[in-house]
Amino acid sequence: MTAWRLLLTRPADDCEALAEVLAGQGIFSSCLPLLEIAPLPVSDTIRQTFARLSRYSAVIVVSKPAARIAVQLMDADEASLPAMPWFSVGAATAQILRDRGLDAHCPDEGDDSEALLQLPRLLDAVAQPGAPVLILRGEGGRELLAERLRALGASVEYLELYRRDLPDYPPRELPRRIEAERLNGLVVSSGQGFEHLRQLAGDTWPVLAQMPLFVPSPRVAEQARAAGARTVVDCRGASAAALLTALREHPVPVL
Repeated sequence: MTAWRLLLTRPADDCEALAEVLAGQGIFSSCLPLLEIAPLPVSDTIRQTFARLSRYSAVIVVSKPAARIAVQLMDADEASLPAMPWFSVGAATAQILRDRGLDAHCPDEGDDSEALLQLPRLLDAVAQPGAPVLILRGEGGRELLAERLRALGASVEYLELYRRDLPDYPPRELPRRIEAERLNGLVVSSGQGFEHLRQLAGDTWPVLAQMPLFVPSPRVAEQARAAGARTVVDCRGASAAALLTALREHPVPVL
């Protein structure tokens, strides 16, 4: 596995943490964050929603940034812990909530909405017709969770807490980094991360599309293939462990 030389594109803190894990396995990586998390101003809507969290049967937190911002808002309010169950698509997000003392649950297998929708504890939480559910997320995003929960009879609200910007890089920074550091694999953690990769690649995307691309889910894999990526590896999760498993199973390209 040590022949892999990977470009990591997660937000800066997550990039550095993943790079450290990979280095421990003898894998070289280079961090070029393609998602910059910008918290939204704390509006009256955000304040009022957090003031009445206890009315929800379940709160779903779709990402680590959403969890961190939610915890900050609760800490600032110094309110008592809401008693309803909280849910996330990944273990790292759930841990942020548990560290705050919240009753957080996530799937044992899979890091996506589909896996979360199979979680018995979530299905129990929305079993009552009209059960109110709050989804904390960034601007935009998939509608699958809300659609499926509404089909089960739940009443679903969104609360957007941040946006994901593309950091400002010099022209041609992406191909320059790949060439200078002899990188032979690309890693993205989300559909928006992939779109930012294409945007930053510009007219060099057809060349970069020949490189192995490691993605977290079938949805992002389909998105990448539709955009022309030739070798897409679905890690079936966004964790470091999922990426390491995929790296072990996929041969290093011969340059």
